[in-house]
Amino acid sequence: MAAQSFPIYISMLLGLLAILSSYGSCSFDTNFSIEEATLKDLQLAFYQNKLTSTQLVEFYLEQVRRFNPILNGIIEVNPDALNQASQADLERKRSSPRSLSPLHGIPVFVKDNIATKDQLNTTAGSFALLGSIVPRDAGVVTKLRKAGAIIFGKASLSEWSDFRSYEQPNGWSARGGQGKNPYTMGEPCGSSSGSAISVAANMVTVSLGTETDGSILCPSTLNSVVGIKPTVGLTSRAGVVPISLRQDTVGPICRTVADAAYVLDAIAGPDRYDNSTIEASKYVPKGGYGQFLKEDGLKGKRIGIVRKLYDFGHDDVFYIGAFEKVFKTLKQGGAILVDNLTINSFHVITGSSSGEWTAVLAEFKISINVYLKQLVASPIRSLSDAIEFNRKNSKLEKLKEYGQELFLEAEATKGIGGAEKAALARLAKLSKEGFERLMIKNKLDAIAAPGRLISHFLAIGGFPGVSVPAGYNPQGLPFGIGFGGLKGFEPRLIEIAYGFEHLTMGRKSPSLGRH
Repeated sequence: MAAQSFPIYISMLLGLLAILSSYGSCSFDTNFSIEEATLKDLQLAFYQNKLTSTQLVEFYLEQVRRFNPILNGIIEVNPDALNQASQADLERKRSSPRSLSPLHGIPVFVKDNIATKDQLNTTAGSFALLGSIVPRDAGVVTKLRKAGAIIFGKASLSEWSDFRSYEQPNGWSARGGQGKNPYTMGEPCGSSSGSAISVAANMVTVSLGTETDGSILCPSTLNSVVGIKPTVGLTSRAGVVPISLRQDTVGPICRTVADAAYVLDAIAGPDRYDNSTIEASKYVPKGGYGQFLKEDGLKGKRIGIVRKLYDFGHDDVFYIGAFEKVFKTLKQGGAILVDNLTINSFHVITGSSSGEWTAVLAEFKISINVYLKQLVASPIRSLSDAIEFNRKNSKLEKLKEYGQELFLEAEATKGIGGAEKAALARLAKLSKEGFERLMIKNKLDAIAAPGRLISHFLAIGGFPGVSVPAGYNPQGLPFGIGFGGLKGFEPRLIEIAYGFEHLTMGRKSPSLGRH
């Protein structure tokens, strides 16, 4: 670790511990339970004077104190959270409830690759960025603040959003430690692991994650929460530590589809610091996403089933039976299942020859160098600086020196050359002739797939997806059902996901810490 970084880290750590130890209990209407409460529940409790934002923050500080040492879902808590809560309480007294957004006075954790211009660090989980100063809030954080949300802190993640080493432990970062699934204490999936862990374990109401390929859908699935991966450009990536601007997107991770829709309402739309949002803003529906929370949302929807995505093997009887029940539920809700479909070049897209890595490695070097140079201050200013930092501090980072293969491969690229252009053309063709053709030819509203298994198809085309809890295996590991669609299909996906959730109520809170 760089010598100048160590005092900063210790100071922040001691500050966090002081805050958490100061709030051992809080009093509010004992007839109201905060655990598993939705945004609507919380706003109603505010309105009925059963709860204040200050009490809500105090409750979650206690939850963090109890559970985060076990789960490692959170890197930092905002020292200013209680001040923000007090301000929200004052605003509520002066305003009509109808004038306030569903996120007003609600604590939100954001993934530690999303910039906040406050006392919090933005490090992508690495000590290499500890003490760096961002020029401004990320675009999505600006929108959260405008909606009245409380920036509660930074969620842990797979370091550098799982783009450092092939051998890097899933859900692990040097700053955050090893994140753990609150249901099994095992695999949380990455890279938005902490965003899912913190929501699943009731350490916060809602959170934000990011996805390049599977990083919202996968942790949402394995931690029994709802994740929305928006159309690329629907939400701003400005101020987000990047991997590929062609594939990166920011989305909500919540306990219910409704909460995720309300968060998406708050963060979607144009941002002058991200040009992609200008074009994608055409997909934002007038009246917002909340209008698509319909109990009969499955009725009449054409949902495609690609059986190759459900190839668990003949001996995995549980999952085969579990997803047949999912199909039955979809039909029960009035969906029209278009079964036994095939996606052209399925194995190419899901394998190593699609060209995705060739493109993303070059895109990462370009975009991360731009991000680092734009920082007001930083211990590192380029990918090569990050590589050198890791070499010098391999013991601190708890990885061997060779544990940055992706960094080294990306550094070896020389921009978007012939190989990269060919890879990009190949990806565009695979997407158009694969997922897009399947959707259009069969007039589908969505494809349904086990949790994260649809992510490759959505990633290379910039398409949206939603993951919803669907059950638990005999060992207690959660699994989910994912729905993916074409660009701008978020309204349909929300209708489908909400309709499915209404019929199943598939989420159960983890038993961690119960007496």
